[in-house]
Amino acid sequence: MKLGLDTLGGDFAPESNVLGAIHAVKELPKEVRIVLIGNEQENKAILEREGVSSSLFDFIHTDVNIGMSEHPTKAFAKKQDSSIALGFHLLKEGKINSFSSTGNTGAMLVGSMLTVKAIPGVIRPCITSAIPQEDGSVSIILDVGTNADCKPDVLYQFGILGSHFVKHIYNIENPKVALLNIGEEKEKGNLLTQATHELMSETTDFNFIGNIEGRDLFNSSADVVVCDGFTGNVVLKEAEAFYVVAKKRGIKDEFFDRFNYEIYGGSPVLGINSNVIIGHGISSPVAIKNMLFLAKDVAEAELSKKIQKAFL
Repeated sequence: MKLGLDTLGGDFAPESNVLGAIHAVKELPKEVRIVLIGNEQENKAILEREGVSSSLFDFIHTDVNIGMSEHPTKAFAKKQDSSIALGFHLLKEGKINSFSSTGNTGAMLVGSMLTVKAIPGVIRPCITSAIPQEDGSVSIILDVGTNADCKPDVLYQFGILGSHFVKHIYNIENPKVALLNIGEEKEKGNLLTQATHELMSETTDFNFIGNIEGRDLFNSSADVVVCDGFTGNVVLKEAEAFYVVAKKRGIKDEFFDRFNYEIYGGSPVLGINSNVIIGHGISSPVAIKNMLFLAKDVAEAELSKKIQKAFL
């Protein structure tokens, strides 16, 4: 198995990316190779400084990066020799089993759609985020920013995508899928959630348990929480703020510590024909390491193939 890593993406590239890869290679099985996509000379210099043999990695050289502020579609089309574009070409050709980056999120989504493409039948691919639960378990919420505006059939598909992710990555059989709303009753909410509830209530595609409210996000009410990307992004940023505020106030709490984004590493793009992981732009080496672990788990589980079967 080969895990592709963009070493030019993110706020602390290439330092944070290469250090994270070093941490990961020490713990990953020997049959798993990490492919560093970026400036080969700079990457090898960091490895040499850290006393790590470059023979532990594969290298694809480029010094072209898609910046965080660049227009995703234009930059991806224009910079075909960029680390992100090269990563997607390698993924499409089957030369790597997954591709991870903390670079321009829009460019990663554009690359997903233009190269490996959406699974036939999937209206809109999405990204998800982990939600720590008080009992020590983890749930997920989707979408968390890819699709700010959604229609009921899109949210319905999020239920399918999220259910398969939790089942095959977290090993939860028959995961509970809930719709995030302002009340538990089916009549509550706006036109979108009311119509979505009606669709989901008749499904056999996943285990729909009804609406949940914001206060139920952390009490293990659901394994999968479905919402539009606007709502999901607000929830995600609020969850990240819990951790920041707790640290600022000197609060040491096991539950709030699990809101640290570094633990989860990144988010897979669900609904495309391969394995793509998007990480936070400020990712530390620990976050990079965990992003690579997630990439390995997603590729090993053949998640995209299992989702493909669900949409046949």
